[in-house]
Amino acid sequence: QVQLVESGGGLVQAGGSLRLSCVISGRTLNSYAVGWFRQAPGKEREFVASTSRSGGSRYYADSVKGRFAISSDNGKNTVFLQMNTLKAEDTAVYYCAAGPRVELRPTIVAYWGQGTQVTVSS
Repeated sequence: QVQLVESGGGLVQAGGSLRLSCVISGRTLNSYAVGWFRQAPGKEREFVASTSRSGGSRYYADSVKGRFAISSDNGKNTVFLQMNTLKAEDTAVYYCAAGPRVELRPTIVAYWGQGTQVTVSS
């Protein structure tokens, strides 16, 4: 069984940085494309970033381009989301997700993590 466990969320001031981690167990990292979604209160879950199995392709939502960076450590079966220049509107629960292709959408995600809260104070 595949499990995704996120960590690294917390409270940060606007302009600050956080790094989220997602450890994947049950399959090796190169079995899936992996990405991050987020969901703010009262809003739908939205795509943030994803990386292909090989790490050669990466996608970002327009709202985070230039501020967030996704990376992976295949040896540790871990995917990271480095978040810089955080804004109040980045406040949400962030979910790690794994699926069959790098163009991740909620409808094709095969596995979800439990989520980690990120709160950005203005």
